[in-house]
Amino acid sequence: MQAIQFIRSILFAGLMYGAMGVMGVIYFFLTLIDRDYAYTAVSHYTAVVRFLARWVIGLKSEIRGDVPTDEVLICSKHQSFFDIILIVSAVPRPKFIMKKQLVYAPVLGYFAKAIGCIPVDRGKRGAAVKQMMADVASGASRPGQLIIFPQGTRVAAGAKKPYKIGSGVIYTESGQRCIPAATNVGVFWKKNGITKYPGTAVLEFLPAIEPGLPIETFQAVLEETVEKNSDRLMREAGFDPDSYEGD
Repeated sequence: MQAIQFIRSILFAGLMYGAMGVMGVIYFFLTLIDRDYAYTAVSHYTAVVRFLARWVIGLKSEIRGDVPTDEVLICSKHQSFFDIILIVSAVPRPKFIMKKQLVYAPVLGYFAKAIGCIPVDRGKRGAAVKQMMADVASGASRPGQLIIFPQGTRVAAGAKKPYKIGSGVIYTESGQRCIPAATNVGVFWKKNGITKYPGTAVLEFLPAIEPGLPIETFQAVLEETVEKNSDRLMREAGFDPDSYEGD
């Protein structure tokens, strides 16, 4: 059974990246006519990936909570590529704070820039956040739902990693509501490895954290909210986050 799931996972990966290439070419030309086709592109692509995940590897997916459609900061747990897929499939105008290196990735980099993603040099994160806030203030950044992963990277299901200050700075400086988001996708789509597992991956938007909290209070509330609810979703999926023993 494990061997069959491995083969299915390889097939899924081939179809997923193949779809990225084909759709990337088609929508590239459309974005030359109207840049907003980039949002259509990422919406359609994420729908295709969710469809393929369900029918090729048996990984169903579900969005819970009130989907934000206004200009907000979304601070999400990040366990694998699939939580990115779920968020982007749900919100109308997503944009990410992302690793600077991804700008140079074929297809992905082009469409990331087209929807207004903000590249961050991990070695110069403080300067990057300041530049981002300057872009927002000047109108250079496109309006939409700004998505940030407060831990700064993918974190395996059950692993613990501190929350970085960047999300707190953006929350404080922007004056926007923050929508925490929890997930259990890492139970089925591991941080490392090829094999993907059947089940139901959930991305849940949680009640908003209203603007105006001191940064230390915001950081504490955000971490408690996201971690507690992600643990709940992982347990719902049959995984005990307290059992994590390392990659």
